[in-house]
Amino acid sequence: MAMPGRAFDYTLDFGATDFRRHPELYRVGKGEQGVLLVQPYKGEILPHWHFRTPEVARESAARIFALYEGYKAAGDFVGMDMARKFLQMGHTRARRYANHRGGRKYKPGTREVLPYSEEDPVKAESARVFKERWKAVEADPEYARLVAEHKKRLG
Repeated sequence: MAMPGRAFDYTLDFGATDFRRHPELYRVGKGEQGVLLVQPYKGEILPHWHFRTPEVARESAARIFALYEGYKAAGDFVGMDMARKFLQMGHTRARRYANHRGGRKYKPGTREVLPYSEEDPVKAESARVFKERWKAVEADPEYARLVAEHKKRLG
């Protein structure tokens, strides 16, 4: 759901900013930008984020999706978007481990992508689990409406 908007602002004092109290400071950015910075959501969602096996991924994605639903019920767009980012990150990280044994994508000290290993079917299934929930968030008409409204109003 790439929509034009202001880039994620990495200059903010993330240690001192409560984005629940100051949602006007939040920028959606691109993809997973800021996923490990925006509090209190990072602290609320990160403890549930795991992808070691498909069973663990299913439980993790379900918990994060339940948090998404709670944020939605509370009218908390920033929380909704942060839950989406964690679901997306579950997919991308599990996919990285599916493609690269050990999870190392780049040759050390470079941006040269290492060759793909034989796909790890366990991590590939974990990635699929997260992708399903991530895409469910993006397909939610209320999420789509709120992300467009937030970007229009605040960038």
